[in-house]
Amino acid sequence: MAAIIDCKNITKAFPGVLALNDVNIDFQRGEIHAIVGENGAGKSTLIKTLCGIHAPDKGQIFFEGAEIRNITPKVARDFGITVIYQELTLVKDLSIAENIFLGEFPKTGILLNEKSMLRKAQEIMDELELKLDPRTKVDELTTGYQQMIEISRAVAKEAKILILDEPTASLSNNEVEILFRFIRKAKAKNITIIYISHRLEEIFEISDRITVLRDGKKIATLNTCDTNRDELIRLMVGRELGEIYPERSLTHQSEVVLEALHLTGNGDQDISLKLHKGEVLGLGGLVGAGRTEFAEMLFGAKRIDSGELPIKGRKVNFHLPKQAMRQGIVLMPEDRKSEGIILDMSIRENIVLSVLGKISDFMIVNKKKEMEMVDRFIETMNIKTPSSEQTVKNLSGGNQQKVVLAKGMATEPDIVIIDEPTRGIDVGAKREVYTLINQMVEEGKSVILISSDMEELLGMSDRIAVFCEGHLSSIIEKKEFDAELVLKYASAYEAVED
Repeated sequence: MAAIIDCKNITKAFPGVLALNDVNIDFQRGEIHAIVGENGAGKSTLIKTLCGIHAPDKGQIFFEGAEIRNITPKVARDFGITVIYQELTLVKDLSIAENIFLGEFPKTGILLNEKSMLRKAQEIMDELELKLDPRTKVDELTTGYQQMIEISRAVAKEAKILILDEPTASLSNNEVEILFRFIRKAKAKNITIIYISHRLEEIFEISDRITVLRDGKKIATLNTCDTNRDELIRLMVGRELGEIYPERSLTHQSEVVLEALHLTGNGDQDISLKLHKGEVLGLGGLVGAGRTEFAEMLFGAKRIDSGELPIKGRKVNFHLPKQAMRQGIVLMPEDRKSEGIILDMSIRENIVLSVLGKISDFMIVNKKKEMEMVDRFIETMNIKTPSSEQTVKNLSGGNQQKVVLAKGMATEPDIVIIDEPTRGIDVGAKREVYTLINQMVEEGKSVILISSDMEELLGMSDRIAVFCEGHLSSIIEKKEFDAELVLKYASAYEAVED
């Protein structure tokens, strides 16, 4: 079968980084082709080269057998290449139909032909079995359905190649299933899907072929049916990774460091549980179950309406995060880019941001103390960077997450709340984050781990508190861990006491 896109000897360098190194890769018409690799492997650069954001320094790109010269975003769009990034580009105040035809509205003369627009939008949605009213405003849709509107827009523009970048990062399990059905409908229309994801289980479910990139090089292209998870991980990281979840040498102690007693607020109702010293307490549940809302109350970011919150036996009621931090609690948020770090600041500036008072003498930062702290965390967190002055936005996702951890650990907390610690980072960086969490626990700290990754939740937790619709549905002990049991309690609330 002839390739719709054929990349030959693609090379792209940035200052100090060879992002793509002599890459040869082809994409067949009507296939779902997954691209995998650790952060920094070259996936994003490859995408941006295909859609004209970056021009290759060397090599050729052929589309349907003809070479594309001087590729730009407009040229790529004209050839039918569309990219759907994690950050969606829909105008949420407009309707589904208006978003589908944005910039190319059907007109009668110079006037918008709304009837024609709605009819054409409905035809596209019917073809893709998307059961929505095209007059619905986009801001009324879930993230999963918004993804599908992006795909519908690509179909309307007669896209031939659809590139999906981490499309399920913010979706529930049900939304993922709907999206996959939608992707298969697009494939049936002979659209080529290039699918980038860190979630290997999705790769095996949805793709026909898989290409592995590592350090800017193409390592292999494999038929999905001919490979397995272990082989992919070995090819991605260049070594046998062994167990993803490192064992801890210590078990948690009986001492209770935090206790929620009938906490109500921020959408949660009557939550009671205990956190022990040296424990990883996992919080499980479906998207919107109330886990993050509970963490925000513990950290003082949201108000507690009723109930008690003893910390080490002393009742507290935080109104501000800084009050929680003084009591040894830190929250590392789910959205690291907008809430956990400041992307335009350096690694150094981010790490010390919350502890300037500790490293200052008479309100002047002590540069020696500052650099000792920063260098220590760069080393212990294994942050891969040429300098502490590197801007955080230039780091890989895994290294950005380590900066979030370093920033939180600089406050010297006793209780660490981590929300989705490995979302959007590769399997090698995941193990490093898990190792850092284990180090926290072995130092006597207590960790509340919020995760939508079932394998991660089971692999890292000592106990799992399952949330459902703003309630605590169950607390599961390690010896009872089972994915089906977690899902059972996540989808049906039953009142429990810890």
